[in-house]
Amino acid sequence: METLQNLKRPGLLLRAARHGLADYRREVHLRRLLIDAPQHPSACLAQLLRLEARQDDARRCAGADYRVAEHVQTLIAIMAEARHLRLTQRPAAAGALAQTKRAHALQHTLA
Repeated sequence: METLQNLKRPGLLLRAARHGLADYRREVHLRRLLIDAPQHPSACLAQLLRLEARQDDARRCAGADYRVAEHVQTLIAIMAEARHLRLTQRPAAAGALAQTKRAHALQHTLA
């Protein structure tokens, strides 16, 4: 997540990606971007970030193989997978917190 927060890209690319986020379909878009897309969002993010870094290098060097649309699709997938990862981690963290509170309440009751 820290890597995502430190990602510096042109505003136009990010705005285009945010606009396309609503239409993101994980099973369709990941298959298009990654040959063997892992199921877990953190593994997907790692692969997507490596792909995006190569695309950004090509953008900066004005490489002949650079495609803006592909770069935007990758940024969309990164944003969506990061959101998916946050949502999958929240219930686990909330469950652990609730379990800790129950344990403390039980200790106070027994004491």
